[in-house]
Amino acid sequence: MRWFAHVAAVCACAGGILASPQAQAETRGVLELFTSQGCSSCPPADKLLGELSRDPSLVAFSLNVDYWDSLGWKDTLADPRNFARQRAYALRRGDRRVYTPQIVVNGGEHVVGSDKAAIDRALNTARGKLSVSVTAKMSEGKLGVTVPAGNGAGEVWVYALAKEVPVAVARGENRGRTVTYHNVARRWQKLGDYTGQAGSWSVPVSELAVGGADTVAVLVQNGSAANPGAMLGAAVASLR
Repeated sequence: MRWFAHVAAVCACAGGILASPQAQAETRGVLELFTSQGCSSCPPADKLLGELSRDPSLVAFSLNVDYWDSLGWKDTLADPRNFARQRAYALRRGDRRVYTPQIVVNGGEHVVGSDKAAIDRALNTARGKLSVSVTAKMSEGKLGVTVPAGNGAGEVWVYALAKEVPVAVARGENRGRTVTYHNVARRWQKLGDYTGQAGSWSVPVSELAVGGADTVAVLVQNGSAANPGAMLGAAVASLR
């Protein structure tokens, strides 16, 4: 395990297919895996995420971070906003712990991304069970999102995801390995605010089909991008 100090946070290198439209109302969990191509402990978590993403009751995706780039390999999928999101979660929890591989469950508890038993426990005990049924579907070149009235307030976001991205790592801790990343966040944008009232949004597919993205995940989440809280609802749709 490697510990790395970054600003006020402590970082450690610790040791497919999303839910179908028919199962959207039954989504029981959102799993966000913070991973890095420069982390030797991450490949088992990357593989596990691929397996978990085949569970139709889960919305599971990867957010690659760049704070291990100094170890000899620059992560080709990393986005600085991913680390900002990971750090924002840690600050909201109050523990300021960020590391890879780290999975955040339903916007709350964090666990080591390769520990399936811990992930299952977190899903069973997660605060703020998903209570808002979100609908996301494609029609006439646009993604349509509908959120019914419900409890809670926050923001509605759409994440453009690439289902499978194999990467041949030439240097660093994973030198010589080809690692496949699943449901990789290639772009994310805010659709609007959720006040507990019903709402709907529409986004052209052309704005989402970037970086090899072929799927989208829509999240309704308490708080804001700078202060993310519990997930209220989630859904997915294919861009193809």
